[in-house]
Amino acid sequence: MILKKHKKQTLDEKLNNLRAGVLGSNDGILTVVGVLFSVGVATTNPFTIFIAGLSDLLACAFSMAGGKYASVSSQRDTEESAVAREAQLLKTDFSGERQDVIDYYMKRGISQETSTEIADDLLTKNPLQTMVSVKYDLEIGKYMSPWSAAFSSLVSAAAGGTLPLLAMTLLPAELKWSGTIVAVIIAVALTGFLSAKLGNGMVKVAIIRNVIVGILTMFIHYFVGIIFGHYF
Repeated sequence: MILKKHKKQTLDEKLNNLRAGVLGSNDGILTVVGVLFSVGVATTNPFTIFIAGLSDLLACAFSMAGGKYASVSSQRDTEESAVAREAQLLKTDFSGERQDVIDYYMKRGISQETSTEIADDLLTKNPLQTMVSVKYDLEIGKYMSPWSAAFSSLVSAAAGGTLPLLAMTLLPAELKWSGTIVAVIIAVALTGFLSAKLGNGMVKVAIIRNVIVGILTMFIHYFVGIIFGHYF
């Protein structure tokens, strides 16, 4: 069986990539600022701090991209396997597949007679699409691209991590810490807002949660740096 490939991204795919981008950006911000704070307290050498932050930024970005690629690839393989399985069942057990469609509509309050008419009509027009829609809520050929998701996570994590890195590196010494803290709080508040909007969640809760997590991340790593600098 050859599955049709599509060139243009659907709205769902675009939203999935945006969500992956927002989450990747948030992870990049928190991961990099954590390293910057712990290293920045342990040493005053600006080059050491910069290299530590840059190394963590790159590691975070590629780790996010690799994880997203593996996750989406696994999901895509599962979906394609389901489509292949339904194609085989249509050949070997058409009556059973037909009954599954009838049962699907009957469970939604439609009479048996009407459900049978709907099933026969759909299975005549597009049997494979009917089965994967009924059983798995899938549309043939429209799977999220693992490469697109990985690239989105890579770029967004790198962009998110760049913000605290630049703040800690470029701000004057007297503004280095306070400026970085303010930049991170604003950034995580923005990612919280965007994630809530894209996921139809509660905006206020998402923003507060992200800001609290950001502050805790900086607080914890700051004291880790103090302990590290004191004993080593």
